[in-house]
Amino acid sequence: MSFPLDAHLHTDQSPDSSVPIDVYAALAVEQGVPEICITDHVDFDPRDPAFEYSRYEDRQRVVRGAAERWARQGVTIRFGAELTYNRRWEADVRAHLARYRYDYLIGSVHDWPESPYWPSRVRAWVEGRSLDEVVAPYYAEIIAAAQSGLFDTIGHLDVVKRYLHPYITAADLAARPDLNEPALRAIVESGTALEVNSSGLRYPGAETYPSAAVVARYRELGGERVVVGSDAHARGSFAHRLGEAYGHLIEAGFDHLTFRRGAERVRIEVPPSIRFGTAGILRT
Repeated sequence: MSFPLDAHLHTDQSPDSSVPIDVYAALAVEQGVPEICITDHVDFDPRDPAFEYSRYEDRQRVVRGAAERWARQGVTIRFGAELTYNRRWEADVRAHLARYRYDYLIGSVHDWPESPYWPSRVRAWVEGRSLDEVVAPYYAEIIAAAQSGLFDTIGHLDVVKRYLHPYITAADLAARPDLNEPALRAIVESGTALEVNSSGLRYPGAETYPSAAVVARYRELGGERVVVGSDAHARGSFAHRLGEAYGHLIEAGFDHLTFRRGAERVRIEVPPSIRFGTAGILRT
C-alpha cells in the first residue's frame, strides 16, 4: 500500500544518518509515496551533535537539486527541518527562522545535554520522584514549543517514554493520560499540527509517538491538524510501519493530513484505499 506523504526523513546532512537523499527518493518511487519531506536536524546548543553540522545553504542546495531531478520520476521532495526546541534558545530559533526559509518545520523536544533524560542521568532522575515530577520538564517544553508559534508541527509527542525506558514503561505512562493533557490542549489551542511518528515502533514500548490513545484524545479535544512521518535515519526505516501511524489517525476520525508546502498550508486527503483498508493492510 502506498501512502501520500512521509513528512519526516533524515539524510547524511544530519549527524545521526548516513543516507543520501537519492536513496529515499528511489524508495519513494519504489513504494509509491508521491511526496516526501527532508527534515534534517537543526540544533542550537553547541554541545548537540547537529549544532552547525551542516550549513543551511548546503542543505537547501542538496534538497532542491534532488527535488528537480526526481520530479520527473513522480516524487515531490520538500525542504524542511526538525529544530530542537528549548526555551533557553528560543531566541536563537526565532533568529534562524527569520533569516532562513523552509517549506515545513517540525519543532521537537529532545534529551538536550542538561536534560534529566540524558542517558547518564535518567536513572537517578527517576529514583525517588513521582511520575508527575519525572515527566514535567519534558511536557513543559512541549507546551512552550506549541505556544511559541514557530512550528508547523510538534514532532514525536511523548518520545519521553523512549528516554525513560526501562525505568518507566510505556504502560506506566498510558495509565496516566492526564500527564500529557495540558500539552495536547496547548497544541490544539495553538493550531499546530500533531505528528504521528512511526519510529517508536522500532524501540522498546513498540508504540507510535504519540500512541493511538493520545491521537484519539487529541481529536476529542478539538485537534484538527495531523501529519505522518517515519522519522527515518536509515534506508530500512523509510516509511517503516507508516501504515500503523495512518491507521491511528483514521481510527481517531481524521481523513486528511495538514501539511505546509512553503507559502501555503494544504489539505492532503488520505486515499480511500487506506481509509477503508482492513486492519491488516493498515499494518503493512
